[in-house]
Amino acid sequence: MFDVGLLKTCLVAVTTLFFIWLVRKIYKMILKFHYFNQLPGEPSFSWLYGNLHKLPKTGEGRLAYGYWLLTNINSKFVRFWLGPFQPNITVFHPDTVKLILKSSAPKARGLGGVYQFALPWIGDGLIVSNGATWARARRLLTPAFHFDILKNYVSVYNTAADTLVGKLDKLAESGESFDLCPPMTLCTLEIILKCAMSYDADVQRIGHHPYIKATRELAISWFERNRKPWLWPDFIFKLTTLGKKFLKNCDYVHQVAEEIINKRRDQLVRERIQALKNKEGLPSKSHLDFLDILLSARDEDGKPMTDLEIRNEVDTFMFAGHDTTATAAPWIVYCLAKNPEYQTKVQDEIDSVLEGRDSDCILWSDISKLHFLALCIKEAMRLYPPVPFIQRRLNEDVTIEGHKIPAGNIVNVAIVHLHRNPAVWDQPHDFIPERFLTSNLKDQDSFSFTPFSAGSRNCIGQNFALNEEKVLIARLFRRYRFEIPPDAPPSNRVAQTILKSEHGLWFRIKKR
Repeated sequence: MFDVGLLKTCLVAVTTLFFIWLVRKIYKMILKFHYFNQLPGEPSFSWLYGNLHKLPKTGEGRLAYGYWLLTNINSKFVRFWLGPFQPNITVFHPDTVKLILKSSAPKARGLGGVYQFALPWIGDGLIVSNGATWARARRLLTPAFHFDILKNYVSVYNTAADTLVGKLDKLAESGESFDLCPPMTLCTLEIILKCAMSYDADVQRIGHHPYIKATRELAISWFERNRKPWLWPDFIFKLTTLGKKFLKNCDYVHQVAEEIINKRRDQLVRERIQALKNKEGLPSKSHLDFLDILLSARDEDGKPMTDLEIRNEVDTFMFAGHDTTATAAPWIVYCLAKNPEYQTKVQDEIDSVLEGRDSDCILWSDISKLHFLALCIKEAMRLYPPVPFIQRRLNEDVTIEGHKIPAGNIVNVAIVHLHRNPAVWDQPHDFIPERFLTSNLKDQDSFSFTPFSAGSRNCIGQNFALNEEKVLIARLFRRYRFEIPPDAPPSNRVAQTILKSEHGLWFRIKKR
Protein backbone atom coordinates (compact mmCIF):
# COMPACT_ATOMS: atom_id res chain seq x y z
CA MET A 1 0.00 0.00 0.00
CA PHE A 2 0.95 3.62 -0.56
CA ASP A 3 2.62 4.96 2.60
CA VAL A 4 1.29 8.53 3.09
CA GLY A 5 3.37 9.01 6.21
CA LEU A 6 6.59 8.19 4.38
CA LEU A 7 5.64 10.61 1.60
CA LYS A 8 5.04 13.40 4.14
CA THR A 9 8.38 12.67 5.79
CA CYS A 10 10.18 12.85 2.43
CA LEU A 11 8.45 16.13 1.54
CA VAL A 12 9.38 17.63 4.90
CA ALA A 13 12.99 16.49 4.47
CA VAL A 14 13.23 17.89 0.92
CA THR A 15 11.59 21.18 1.98
CA THR A 16 13.94 21.48 4.95
CA LEU A 17 17.02 20.82 2.81
CA PHE A 18 15.85 23.35 0.23
CA PHE A 19 15.20 25.92 2.97
CA ILE A 20 18.66 25.34 4.45
CA TRP A 21 20.23 25.68 0.98
CA LEU A 22 18.26 28.88 0.34
CA VAL A 23 19.20 30.42 3.70
CA ARG A 24 22.88 29.60 3.13
CA LYS A 25 22.70 31.05 -0.38
CA ILE A 26 21.09 34.28 0.84
CA TYR A 27 23.58 34.49 3.70
CA LYS A 28 26.51 34.17 1.28
CA MET A 29 25.00 36.80 -1.00
CA ILE A 30 24.59 39.19 1.93
CA LEU A 31 28.19 38.58 3.01
CA LYS A 32 29.31 39.17 -0.57
CA PHE A 33 27.31 42.38 -0.75
CA HIS A 34 28.73 43.75 2.49
CA TYR A 35 32.28 42.82 1.45
CA PHE A 36 32.15 44.45 -1.96
CA ASN A 37 30.07 47.40 -0.83
CA GLN A 38 32.94 48.56 1.39
CA LEU A 39 35.05 49.09 -1.76
CA PRO A 40 35.10 52.61 -3.25
CA GLY A 41 32.19 53.04 -5.60
CA GLU A 42 28.87 54.67 -6.40
CA PRO A 43 27.19 55.43 -3.04
CA SER A 44 23.62 55.26 -4.35
CA PHE A 45 22.18 51.72 -4.41
CA SER A 46 18.95 50.09 -5.55
CA TRP A 47 17.94 46.59 -4.42
CA LEU A 48 16.48 46.07 -7.88
CA TYR A 49 19.02 47.70 -10.23
CA GLY A 50 22.16 47.93 -8.13
CA ASN A 51 23.87 51.00 -9.62
CA LEU A 52 22.55 50.59 -13.16
CA HIS A 53 19.93 53.28 -12.60
CA LYS A 54 22.76 55.81 -12.20
CA LEU A 55 24.04 55.34 -15.74
CA PRO A 56 23.08 58.23 -18.05
CA LYS A 57 21.23 57.34 -21.24
CA THR A 58 23.72 58.91 -23.67
CA GLY A 59 27.13 57.50 -24.58
CA GLU A 60 28.94 60.73 -23.72
CA GLY A 61 26.96 60.91 -20.47
CA ARG A 62 28.04 57.40 -19.45
CA LEU A 63 31.68 58.26 -20.14
CA ALA A 64 31.35 61.47 -18.14
CA TYR A 65 29.85 59.46 -15.27
CA GLY A 66 32.81 57.05 -15.34
CA TYR A 67 35.18 60.01 -15.29
CA TRP A 68 33.28 61.46 -12.33
CA LEU A 69 33.79 58.20 -10.43
CA LEU A 70 37.56 58.25 -10.96
CA THR A 71 37.92 61.93 -10.06
CA ASN A 72 35.51 61.95 -7.10
CA ILE A 73 35.50 58.42 -5.68
CA ASN A 74 38.88 56.82 -6.38
CA SER A 75 41.59 57.46 -8.97
CA LYS A 76 42.69 53.82 -9.25
CA PHE A 77 39.58 51.63 -9.22
CA VAL A 78 35.88 51.58 -8.33
CA ARG A 79 33.16 49.07 -7.63
CA PHE A 80 29.90 49.22 -9.57
CA TRP A 81 26.84 47.03 -8.94
CA LEU A 82 25.34 45.58 -12.14
CA GLY A 83 22.46 44.31 -10.01
CA PRO A 84 21.81 43.80 -6.30
CA PHE A 85 24.43 41.05 -6.03
CA GLN A 86 26.62 41.40 -9.13
CA PRO A 87 29.71 43.55 -8.37
CA ASN A 88 31.83 44.86 -11.20
CA ILE A 89 35.32 46.19 -10.56
CA THR A 90 36.76 48.80 -12.96
CA VAL A 91 40.46 49.79 -12.98
CA PHE A 92 41.87 52.90 -14.67
CA HIS A 93 45.32 53.59 -13.23
CA PRO A 94 48.66 51.97 -14.23
CA ASP A 95 49.08 50.53 -10.73
CA THR A 96 45.80 48.62 -10.97
CA VAL A 97 45.64 48.07 -14.74
CA LYS A 98 48.95 46.21 -14.78
CA LEU A 99 47.71 43.81 -12.08
CA ILE A 100 45.07 42.61 -14.52
CA LEU A 101 46.86 42.82 -17.87
CA LYS A 102 50.02 41.14 -16.57
CA SER A 103 48.02 38.29 -15.03
CA SER A 104 46.79 35.15 -16.75
CA ALA A 105 43.16 36.14 -16.17
CA PRO A 106 41.05 35.03 -19.17
CA LYS A 107 38.62 37.11 -21.19
CA ALA A 108 35.36 37.42 -19.25
CA ARG A 109 32.77 34.92 -20.41
CA GLY A 110 29.84 33.31 -18.66
CA LEU A 111 27.44 35.24 -16.41
CA GLY A 112 28.16 38.97 -16.67
CA GLY A 113 31.05 38.54 -19.11
CA VAL A 114 30.85 40.86 -22.13
CA TYR A 115 32.57 38.43 -24.50
CA GLN A 116 29.99 35.70 -23.89
CA PHE A 117 27.48 37.47 -26.11
CA ALA A 118 29.90 37.79 -29.04
CA LEU A 119 30.23 34.01 -29.39
CA PRO A 120 27.36 33.58 -31.90
CA TRP A 121 29.09 36.19 -34.07
CA ILE A 122 32.86 35.61 -33.93
CA GLY A 123 32.87 32.26 -32.16
CA ASP A 124 35.93 31.15 -30.25
CA GLY A 125 38.22 33.43 -32.26
CA LEU A 126 41.34 35.13 -30.96
CA ILE A 127 39.50 38.05 -29.33
CA VAL A 128 37.30 35.96 -27.03
CA SER A 129 39.04 32.58 -26.75
CA ASN A 130 40.90 31.52 -23.63
CA GLY A 131 43.41 28.97 -22.39
CA ALA A 132 44.78 26.37 -24.77
CA THR A 133 42.42 27.47 -27.59
CA TRP A 134 43.76 31.03 -27.47
CA ALA A 135 47.41 29.93 -27.10
CA ARG A 136 47.14 27.64 -30.13
CA ALA A 137 45.49 30.30 -32.30
CA ARG A 138 48.00 32.95 -31.24
CA ARG A 139 50.91 30.64 -32.06
CA LEU A 140 49.53 29.66 -35.46
CA LEU A 141 48.59 33.22 -36.47
CA THR A 142 51.64 35.15 -35.30
CA PRO A 143 53.55 34.48 -38.58
CA ALA A 144 50.82 36.39 -40.46
CA PHE A 145 52.03 39.62 -38.84
CA HIS A 146 55.75 39.16 -39.32
CA PHE A 147 57.78 42.22 -40.29
CA ASP A 148 58.57 40.83 -43.76
CA ILE A 149 54.88 40.25 -44.50
CA LEU A 150 53.77 43.68 -43.29
CA LYS A 151 56.15 45.33 -45.78
CA ASN A 152 54.15 43.90 -48.67
CA TYR A 153 50.95 45.60 -47.55
CA VAL A 154 52.14 49.20 -48.04
CA SER A 155 51.27 49.09 -51.74
CA VAL A 156 47.73 47.97 -50.83
CA TYR A 157 47.40 50.88 -48.38
CA ASN A 158 48.47 53.32 -51.10
CA THR A 159 46.15 51.86 -53.73
CA ALA A 160 43.23 52.13 -51.32
CA ALA A 161 44.30 55.69 -50.46
CA ASP A 162 44.32 56.56 -54.18
CA THR A 163 40.67 55.58 -54.41
CA LEU A 164 39.80 57.40 -51.18
CA VAL A 165 41.37 60.71 -52.22
CA GLY A 166 39.75 60.38 -55.63
CA LYS A 167 36.38 60.40 -53.88
CA LEU A 168 37.35 63.20 -51.49
CA ASP A 169 38.57 65.41 -54.36
CA LYS A 170 34.95 65.96 -55.36
CA LEU A 171 34.12 67.10 -51.83
CA ALA A 172 37.12 69.44 -51.84
CA GLU A 173 35.90 70.99 -55.08
CA SER A 174 32.33 71.45 -53.85
CA GLY A 175 33.40 72.70 -50.42
CA GLU A 176 30.58 70.77 -48.74
CA SER A 177 30.85 69.30 -45.26
CA PHE A 178 31.03 65.53 -44.98
CA ASP A 179 31.34 62.73 -42.44
CA LEU A 180 34.70 61.00 -42.90
CA CYS A 181 33.66 57.80 -41.10
CA PRO A 182 31.68 56.10 -43.93
CA PRO A 183 34.33 56.49 -46.69
CA MET A 184 37.09 55.57 -44.25
CA THR A 185 35.19 52.42 -43.27
CA LEU A 186 34.92 51.36 -46.91
CA CYS A 187 38.64 52.05 -47.34
CA THR A 188 39.75 49.97 -44.33
CA LEU A 189 37.39 47.12 -45.22
CA GLU A 190 38.90 47.03 -48.73
CA ILE A 191 42.39 46.97 -47.18
CA ILE A 192 41.74 44.11 -44.75
CA LEU A 193 40.05 42.06 -47.47
CA LYS A 194 42.99 42.50 -49.86
CA CYS A 195 45.80 42.19 -47.32
CA ALA A 196 44.48 39.44 -45.08
CA MET A 197 42.19 37.49 -47.42
CA SER A 198 43.54 38.15 -50.96
CA TYR A 199 39.94 39.14 -51.71
CA ASP A 200 39.15 42.10 -53.94
CA ALA A 201 35.55 43.26 -53.59
CA ASP A 202 36.28 46.81 -54.84
CA VAL A 203 34.01 48.12 -52.09
CA GLN A 204 35.18 51.74 -52.33
CA ARG A 205 34.26 52.15 -55.99
CA ILE A 206 30.93 50.36 -55.46
CA GLY A 207 30.33 52.74 -52.56
CA HIS A 208 28.73 50.39 -50.08
CA HIS A 209 28.81 46.85 -48.71
CA PRO A 210 26.06 45.24 -46.62
CA TYR A 211 28.77 43.66 -44.45
CA ILE A 212 29.50 47.09 -42.94
CA LYS A 213 25.86 47.64 -41.97
CA ALA A 214 25.66 44.11 -40.54
CA THR A 215 28.77 44.50 -38.36
CA ARG A 216 27.61 47.91 -37.16
CA GLU A 217 24.27 46.45 -36.08
CA LEU A 218 26.00 43.44 -34.51
CA ALA A 219 28.24 45.70 -32.43
CA ILE A 220 25.24 47.76 -31.27
CA SER A 221 23.27 44.62 -30.35
CA TRP A 222 26.26 43.21 -28.47
CA PHE A 223 26.66 46.46 -26.54
CA GLU A 224 22.95 46.79 -25.74
CA ARG A 225 22.70 43.23 -24.47
CA ASN A 226 25.74 43.66 -22.22
CA ARG A 227 24.21 46.60 -20.39
CA LYS A 228 20.75 45.04 -19.93
CA PRO A 229 20.93 42.04 -17.56
CA TRP A 230 17.37 41.04 -18.37
CA LEU A 231 18.58 40.20 -21.90
CA TRP A 232 21.41 37.95 -20.69
CA PRO A 233 19.42 34.67 -20.82
CA ASP A 234 19.58 33.31 -24.37
CA PHE A 235 15.96 32.18 -24.47
CA ILE A 236 14.76 35.72 -23.68
CA PHE A 237 17.21 37.48 -26.01
CA LYS A 238 16.24 35.29 -28.97
CA LEU A 239 12.58 36.32 -28.58
CA THR A 240 13.33 40.05 -28.77
CA THR A 241 13.55 42.18 -31.92
CA LEU A 242 17.15 42.98 -30.98
CA GLY A 243 17.99 39.28 -30.65
CA LYS A 244 16.35 38.30 -33.92
CA LYS A 245 18.23 41.03 -35.80
CA PHE A 246 21.49 39.97 -34.12
CA LEU A 247 21.12 36.34 -35.16
CA LYS A 248 20.09 37.31 -38.70
CA ASN A 249 23.21 39.45 -39.04
CA CYS A 250 25.32 36.61 -37.63
CA ASP A 251 24.07 34.33 -40.39
CA TYR A 252 24.94 36.96 -43.00
CA VAL A 253 28.51 37.68 -41.84
CA HIS A 254 29.15 33.93 -41.55
CA GLN A 255 27.97 33.57 -45.14
CA VAL A 256 30.38 36.31 -46.27
CA ALA A 257 33.28 34.72 -44.37
CA GLU A 258 32.56 31.28 -45.83
CA GLU A 259 32.38 32.75 -49.34
CA ILE A 260 35.81 34.35 -48.89
CA ILE A 261 37.31 31.17 -47.44
CA ASN A 262 35.89 28.91 -50.15
CA LYS A 263 36.98 31.25 -52.94
CA ARG A 264 40.55 31.32 -51.63
CA ARG A 265 40.58 27.56 -51.04
CA ASP A 266 39.36 26.89 -54.59
CA GLN A 267 41.94 29.29 -55.97
CA LEU A 268 44.74 27.48 -54.13
CA VAL A 269 43.54 24.15 -55.53
CA ARG A 270 43.49 25.52 -59.10
CA GLU A 271 46.98 26.94 -58.68
CA ARG A 272 48.31 23.60 -57.47
CA ILE A 273 46.65 21.70 -60.32
CA GLN A 274 48.04 24.12 -62.92
CA ALA A 275 51.50 23.94 -61.38
CA LEU A 276 51.45 20.13 -61.48
CA LYS A 277 50.31 20.20 -65.12
CA ASN A 278 53.21 22.48 -65.96
CA LYS A 279 55.55 20.35 -63.85
CA GLU A 280 56.61 23.46 -61.96
CA GLY A 281 56.07 22.21 -58.45
CA LEU A 282 53.74 23.84 -55.98
CA PRO A 283 53.04 27.53 -56.60
CA SER A 284 54.50 30.09 -54.24
CA LYS A 285 53.46 33.63 -53.38
CA SER A 286 55.83 36.38 -52.36
CA HIS A 287 54.16 36.13 -48.97
CA LEU A 288 51.46 34.16 -47.19
CA ASP A 289 48.55 36.33 -46.11
CA PHE A 290 46.40 35.79 -43.03
CA LEU A 291 43.94 33.44 -44.75
CA ASP A 292 46.71 31.44 -46.43
CA ILE A 293 48.23 30.83 -43.01
CA LEU A 294 44.86 29.79 -41.59
CA LEU A 295 44.35 27.30 -44.41
CA SER A 296 47.86 25.87 -44.17
CA ALA A 297 48.39 26.01 -40.38
CA ARG A 298 49.23 22.73 -38.70
CA ASP A 299 49.81 21.67 -35.11
CA GLU A 300 52.93 19.77 -34.11
CA ASP A 301 51.02 16.54 -34.84
CA GLY A 302 50.02 17.80 -38.31
CA LYS A 303 46.41 18.56 -37.35
CA PRO A 304 44.92 21.47 -39.38
CA MET A 305 42.42 24.02 -38.14
CA THR A 306 38.79 22.96 -38.58
CA ASP A 307 36.45 24.81 -40.94
CA LEU A 308 34.70 26.37 -37.94
CA GLU A 309 37.99 27.51 -36.39
CA ILE A 310 39.01 29.12 -39.68
CA ARG A 311 35.67 30.88 -40.02
CA ASN A 312 35.85 32.13 -36.42
CA GLU A 313 39.22 33.76 -37.07
CA VAL A 314 38.11 35.22 -40.41
CA ASP A 315 35.00 36.69 -38.73
CA THR A 316 37.20 38.06 -35.94
CA PHE A 317 39.80 39.70 -38.16
CA MET A 318 37.37 41.02 -40.75
CA PHE A 319 35.59 42.91 -37.97
CA ALA A 320 38.54 43.92 -35.76
CA GLY A 321 40.87 44.46 -38.71
CA HIS A 322 38.74 47.13 -40.37
CA ASP A 323 36.45 48.68 -37.76
CA THR A 324 39.13 49.74 -35.27
CA THR A 325 41.16 51.57 -37.93
CA ALA A 326 38.01 52.95 -39.57
CA THR A 327 37.23 54.58 -36.22
CA ALA A 328 40.74 55.52 -35.13
CA ALA A 329 41.70 57.30 -38.38
CA PRO A 330 38.82 59.84 -38.33
CA TRP A 331 39.54 60.60 -34.66
CA ILE A 332 43.18 61.29 -35.60
CA VAL A 333 42.06 63.61 -38.40
CA TYR A 334 39.65 65.27 -35.95
CA CYS A 335 42.45 65.99 -33.47
CA LEU A 336 44.64 67.54 -36.17
CA ALA A 337 41.79 69.57 -37.65
CA LYS A 338 40.95 70.85 -34.17
CA ASN A 339 44.60 71.79 -33.60
CA PRO A 340 45.68 73.43 -36.88
CA GLU A 341 49.17 74.28 -35.62
CA TYR A 342 49.88 70.56 -35.27
CA GLN A 343 48.26 69.86 -38.62
CA THR A 344 50.78 72.24 -40.20
CA LYS A 345 53.70 70.48 -38.48
CA VAL A 346 52.48 67.10 -39.73
CA GLN A 347 52.14 68.44 -43.28
CA ASP A 348 55.61 69.98 -43.18
CA GLU A 349 57.05 66.62 -42.13
CA ILE A 350 55.20 64.74 -44.89
CA ASP A 351 56.30 67.31 -47.48
CA SER A 352 59.90 66.92 -46.34
CA VAL A 353 59.80 63.12 -46.62
CA LEU A 354 58.21 63.24 -50.10
CA GLU A 355 60.24 66.18 -51.41
CA GLY A 356 61.34 65.82 -55.04
CA ARG A 357 59.05 62.89 -55.84
CA ASP A 358 56.48 62.63 -58.60
CA SER A 359 54.20 60.45 -56.51
CA ASP A 360 52.51 60.95 -53.12
CA CYS A 361 52.79 57.23 -52.34
CA ILE A 362 54.24 56.45 -48.93
CA LEU A 363 56.99 53.84 -49.11
CA TRP A 364 57.84 51.30 -46.44
CA SER A 365 61.05 53.20 -45.71
CA ASP A 366 59.05 56.43 -45.25
CA ILE A 367 56.96 55.12 -42.36
CA SER A 368 59.82 55.24 -39.85
CA LYS A 369 60.63 58.83 -40.92
CA LEU A 370 57.22 60.20 -39.98
CA HIS A 371 58.25 60.88 -36.38
CA PHE A 372 55.93 63.76 -35.57
CA LEU A 373 52.97 62.07 -37.24
CA ALA A 374 53.63 59.07 -34.99
CA LEU A 375 53.46 61.33 -31.93
CA CYS A 376 50.16 62.79 -33.11
CA ILE A 377 48.69 59.34 -33.76
CA LYS A 378 49.63 58.21 -30.24
CA GLU A 379 48.16 61.33 -28.66
CA ALA A 380 44.93 60.94 -30.65
CA MET A 381 44.71 57.30 -29.57
CA ARG A 382 45.27 58.39 -25.98
CA LEU A 383 42.29 60.73 -26.18
CA TYR A 384 40.20 58.40 -28.34
CA PRO A 385 41.35 54.78 -27.84
CA PRO A 386 39.73 52.53 -30.49
CA VAL A 387 38.79 49.92 -27.86
CA PRO A 388 37.52 51.79 -24.79
CA PHE A 389 37.11 48.83 -22.41
CA ILE A 390 38.40 45.28 -22.07
CA GLN A 391 37.31 42.75 -19.50
CA ARG A 392 38.84 39.84 -17.59
CA ARG A 393 37.46 37.21 -15.23
CA LEU A 394 39.93 36.54 -12.42
CA ASN A 395 41.25 32.99 -12.30
CA GLU A 396 42.98 33.65 -8.98
CA ASP A 397 42.60 36.10 -6.11
CA VAL A 398 44.02 39.56 -6.82
CA THR A 399 44.69 42.25 -4.22
CA ILE A 400 43.80 45.71 -5.53
CA GLU A 401 44.84 48.60 -3.30
CA GLY A 402 44.64 46.43 -0.19
CA HIS A 403 41.32 44.80 -1.13
CA LYS A 404 41.26 41.12 -2.05
CA ILE A 405 39.12 40.47 -5.13
CA PRO A 406 38.34 36.74 -5.15
CA ALA A 407 38.80 34.55 -8.21
CA GLY A 408 35.75 34.35 -10.43
CA ASN A 409 34.92 38.04 -10.26
CA ILE A 410 34.97 40.31 -13.32
CA VAL A 411 37.33 43.25 -13.68
CA ASN A 412 36.96 45.93 -16.36
CA VAL A 413 40.02 47.73 -17.69
CA ALA A 414 38.75 51.19 -18.66
CA ILE A 415 41.34 52.26 -21.24
CA VAL A 416 39.25 55.30 -22.11
CA HIS A 417 39.52 56.56 -18.50
CA LEU A 418 43.10 55.40 -17.93
CA HIS A 419 44.17 57.60 -20.84
CA ARG A 420 42.50 60.68 -19.33
CA ASN A 421 43.17 60.00 -15.68
CA PRO A 422 44.39 63.31 -14.15
CA ALA A 423 46.42 61.33 -11.61
CA VAL A 424 48.39 59.91 -14.56
CA TRP A 425 48.43 62.62 -17.24
CA ASP A 426 48.92 66.38 -17.00
CA GLN A 427 46.24 68.33 -18.87
CA PRO A 428 44.56 65.01 -19.68
CA HIS A 429 41.95 66.41 -22.09
CA ASP A 430 44.36 68.48 -24.17
CA PHE A 431 45.99 67.35 -27.41
CA ILE A 432 49.73 67.55 -26.68
CA PRO A 433 51.68 65.15 -28.97
CA GLU A 434 55.02 66.17 -27.41
CA ARG A 435 54.10 64.26 -24.28
CA PHE A 436 55.09 61.11 -26.22
CA LEU A 437 58.64 62.24 -26.88
CA THR A 438 61.06 59.73 -25.39
CA SER A 439 62.46 62.37 -23.05
CA ASN A 440 58.99 63.02 -21.64
CA LEU A 441 58.16 59.34 -21.12
CA LYS A 442 61.14 58.38 -18.98
CA ASP A 443 59.12 58.64 -15.76
CA GLN A 444 55.83 57.42 -17.24
CA ASP A 445 54.60 53.92 -16.40
CA SER A 446 54.42 51.76 -19.54
CA PHE A 447 50.86 50.78 -18.54
CA SER A 448 49.72 54.41 -18.72
CA PHE A 449 49.08 54.06 -22.46
CA THR A 450 47.47 50.83 -23.67
CA PRO A 451 45.49 51.47 -26.88
CA PHE A 452 46.31 47.92 -28.02
CA SER A 453 46.02 46.39 -24.55
CA ALA A 454 49.24 45.03 -23.01
CA GLY A 455 50.78 41.87 -21.65
CA SER A 456 50.53 38.49 -23.34
CA ARG A 457 47.10 39.31 -24.81
CA ASN A 458 48.06 42.53 -26.54
CA CYS A 459 46.67 43.11 -30.03
CA ILE A 460 48.36 40.79 -32.53
CA GLY A 461 47.65 43.22 -35.37
CA GLN A 462 48.84 46.48 -33.80
CA ASN A 463 51.79 46.99 -36.17
CA PHE A 464 49.53 46.32 -39.15
CA ALA A 465 47.05 48.91 -37.84
CA LEU A 466 49.68 51.56 -37.05
CA ASN A 467 51.33 51.25 -40.46
CA GLU A 468 47.94 51.47 -42.16
CA GLU A 469 47.02 54.57 -40.14
CA LYS A 470 50.33 56.30 -40.90
CA VAL A 471 49.99 55.73 -44.63
CA LEU A 472 46.33 56.79 -44.83
CA ILE A 473 46.74 59.85 -42.59
CA ALA A 474 49.91 60.93 -44.43
CA ARG A 475 48.16 60.62 -47.79
CA LEU A 476 45.19 62.70 -46.58
CA PHE A 477 47.22 65.54 -45.10
CA ARG A 478 49.64 65.59 -48.02
CA ARG A 479 46.68 66.46 -50.25
CA TYR A 480 44.21 68.40 -48.11
CA ARG A 481 43.83 70.95 -45.38
CA PHE A 482 41.15 69.80 -42.93
CA GLU A 483 38.92 72.03 -40.84
CA ILE A 484 35.89 71.41 -38.66
CA PRO A 485 32.80 73.23 -40.01
CA PRO A 486 31.16 75.61 -37.54
CA ASP A 487 27.82 73.83 -38.07
CA ALA A 488 29.28 70.32 -37.60
CA PRO A 489 27.32 68.00 -35.29
CA PRO A 490 28.90 67.52 -31.84
CA SER A 491 31.61 64.84 -31.72
CA ASN A 492 29.97 62.96 -28.85
CA ARG A 493 31.66 59.68 -28.01
CA VAL A 494 29.83 56.36 -27.74
CA ALA A 495 31.77 53.60 -25.99
CA GLN A 496 30.53 50.43 -27.65
CA THR A 497 32.88 47.63 -28.64
CA ILE A 498 34.71 50.38 -30.53
CA LEU A 499 34.83 54.06 -29.49
CA LYS A 500 32.48 55.60 -32.05
CA SER A 501 31.26 59.14 -32.61
CA GLU A 502 27.50 59.37 -32.13
CA HIS A 503 26.93 61.72 -35.08
CA GLY A 504 30.01 60.91 -37.16
CA LEU A 505 33.05 63.17 -37.58
CA TRP A 506 32.42 66.01 -40.02
CA PHE A 507 34.99 68.02 -41.94
CA ARG A 508 35.48 70.49 -44.73
CA ILE A 509 38.59 70.15 -46.89
CA LYS A 510 40.61 72.22 -49.32
CA LYS A 511 43.27 70.97 -51.68
CA ARG A 512 46.71 72.18 -50.74
